[in-house]
Amino acid sequence: MNPLFIIVAVLVLILFGGIGLYNGLVIARQRSVNAWAQIEVQLKRRYDLIPNLVETVKAYMAHEKDTLERVIQARNQALAAKTVGEKANAEAAVGAALTGLFGLAEAYPDLKSSDNMLNLQNELRGTEDKISFARQSYNDATT
Repeated sequence: MNPLFIIVAVLVLILFGGIGLYNGLVIARQRSVNAWAQIEVQLKRRYDLIPNLVETVKAYMAHEKDTLERVIQARNQALAAKTVGEKANAEAAVGAALTGLFGLAEAYPDLKSSDNMLNLQNELRGTEDKISFARQSYNDATT
């Protein structure tokens, strides 16, 4: 066999290997970006539910204005967050504010039994599950 032919064949194989590796990395990056976009979709859904929840609770909890304002403030900070770190901190604040809100709602039997409140709680619970699945998908994609 001609040594020149062998060298050309090895170079072609290295070239195709490099192209394949590059394409694989591009695909992996796109999967990661797509997985993050799925998290953002679910977070947006959550943020859209929060004003409805606050309006429902407002009528029952007029003297709990501080809690309601914290929920809205946390939501607004989360919407304004740009980086992953900012989003993580804002999400922690949203979660804490919602936990406080639901904790206070336990003290209002009329509110707990309100159909609108029950529906909103179920929507938020479902959204939290979807966020969890989207985060897992993102972690899998980035791994």
